[in-house]
Amino acid sequence: MAPSGKAGRYRGSVKEFPNFNASQDAEALYNAMKGFGSDKEAILDLITSRNNKQRFEISQAYKSLYGKDLIADLKRELTGKFERLIVGLMRPLAYFDAKEIKDALQGIGTDEKCLIEILASRTNQQIHNLVEAYRDAYEKELEADVLGDTSSHFRKMLIVLLQGTREEDDVVSEDLVEQDAKDLLEAGESKWGTDEAQFIYILGNRSKQHLRLVFDEFLKISGKPIEQSIRGELSGDFEKLMLAVVQCIRSTPEYFAERLYKAMKGLGTKDNTLIRIMVSRSEIDMLDIREVFRTKYEKSLHSMIKDDTSGEYKKALLKLCGGDDDAAGEFFPEAAQVAYRMWELSAVAKVELRGTVRPAAVFKVDDDVKVLRKAMKGLGTDEGAIINVVTQRSNAQRQEILKTYKSHFGRDLMADLKSELSGSLAKLVLGLMMTPAQFDAKQLKKAMEGAGTDESILTEILTTRNNREIQAINEAYRAAYHKSLEDALSSDTSGHFKRILVSLALGNRDEGEEDLTQAHEDAKKLSDVSSGDSTSLETRFLSILCTRSFPHLRRVFQEFIKMTNHDVAHTIRKHMSGDVRDAFVAIVRSVKDKPAFFADKLYDSMKGLGTDDRTLIRIMVSRSEIDLLNIRRVFKEMHEKSLHHMIEKDTSGDYCKALLAICGGDD
Repeated sequence: MAPSGKAGRYRGSVKEFPNFNASQDAEALYNAMKGFGSDKEAILDLITSRNNKQRFEISQAYKSLYGKDLIADLKRELTGKFERLIVGLMRPLAYFDAKEIKDALQGIGTDEKCLIEILASRTNQQIHNLVEAYRDAYEKELEADVLGDTSSHFRKMLIVLLQGTREEDDVVSEDLVEQDAKDLLEAGESKWGTDEAQFIYILGNRSKQHLRLVFDEFLKISGKPIEQSIRGELSGDFEKLMLAVVQCIRSTPEYFAERLYKAMKGLGTKDNTLIRIMVSRSEIDMLDIREVFRTKYEKSLHSMIKDDTSGEYKKALLKLCGGDDDAAGEFFPEAAQVAYRMWELSAVAKVELRGTVRPAAVFKVDDDVKVLRKAMKGLGTDEGAIINVVTQRSNAQRQEILKTYKSHFGRDLMADLKSELSGSLAKLVLGLMMTPAQFDAKQLKKAMEGAGTDESILTEILTTRNNREIQAINEAYRAAYHKSLEDALSSDTSGHFKRILVSLALGNRDEGEEDLTQAHEDAKKLSDVSSGDSTSLETRFLSILCTRSFPHLRRVFQEFIKMTNHDVAHTIRKHMSGDVRDAFVAIVRSVKDKPAFFADKLYDSMKGLGTDDRTLIRIMVSRSEIDLLNIRRVFKEMHEKSLHHMIEKDTSGDYCKALLAICGGDD
């Protein structure tokens, strides 16, 4: 996914300082550290505006003039993250990488993420320089230290990368591309067990150009991206390393953009990662990283650093960043190309949607109702027995259980469960016992009753359900509440937001394939944000986003990028606000990657203090038989922890047990 045509162009953010005088700079730094306290502003201004070669010359001049080591003086005068950043900038890149790897290997435990980041992303020459610098600085062999501190296939791949012998020939053999793709497929998908050696050999040695074509061929013959195969066949640090290699082959700037985003999102900042990337890429591809970051996360790297850091540390990082891509309010054309290809991948990838709850292979409804009755009879309730039955049966089987319970005991199972269970566990179990349409109808009803409306629930449900599901919800809503869903939405919402919801609630979306001519026209309508047309922008978006089929909308959004250099979600956020903006963005995200939309909502429901149990229950129940397995996979990929782990950490007791049973496993 790397933008093309960059050969020969300097893409770093830190440039050679004109009229450079090493002795003058050395004197300026000496004066900044002389006496009581130090002039940190002067230090950061000077060091961040010189390139690495010039900083090395300043160090030499400093030693000649004052007989002192500049790095030692900086360490003494500065503290914390700011000191780590400034000292990192003073080291030549190979020595900086060597120090990072040394720190990652020593002490208790190994920082595998640091090893992965450096060794997966560096060129052959950078690897050779790193090995030499490590030997010079620590009088040890890097390969020996890696061998002693890592294990298994992870170690083997690291050693292959440490050789720095990746092929660099741009001439690619079509026959070899086909053979490698076939070998990778046979090493994983088509084999009982996995031939890790084949993955190591091909991904560790072939040229980038060759591997990009191999990945295309693999997608063609397997129907899935190579990343999906790696996640399914490999595990642990070895899996993370191979995914990092693939991502760097596709686009090194995109790999680093994602690492930077993850280092700053959520509570707390991973400062070691932030410093390492800002230092190591500032003279290589920081402009490319900024472009991809701006497209992928719809905010500039500059603005995220500004919001997430403080003091001199922030000022120094912003100088290395080199500019704010939000300032002009425009995307770079190269970044738009990345966004375009992301939509292309979304359209091509054949993702099989899979739930975690499946019909019980041996289903004896009479036995199940007896177990449930026994669990609720007499003093106390056997919550474990209830959880085991309810979470291990499909919804269709649960509906049979409801009917059979009434015919056996003349009692309403839902009423019995309600009286015996309480709190979040009761809501979860009762939700599982409803049909999907009844459950969604109830969630919509609760979102609209009482003082105030929970617009986010209305948006989540109506933007993510297909026509058949929407029509079933309409029937369930009328049966339960003796009122049409459309009337309820109309009386409880207003303006453009009401019109969006009412349109979606009709369940009338086109279901055909894309129409390229129509897609071009649709994109043109959406892109005309400054038109004097009497039809408002919101109305134009509504008429297209709420009615066209998902395959067609993918093509519309690609055409939109061609015309504007913007992803459609960026335009929505820029020109709209409030519930209207959130509803349109939810549609765009559902079209692009629905499991990712739900993975984000699940993460948000559990991050920070307290748990949003309502959202957690709603998604776990409603997606358990549709795509929860896909959501789990994306959750791990996006948030670097498993959904299972986060539920286990954030909930407790029988409620936790029931959620984990629905989750269906730990990734």
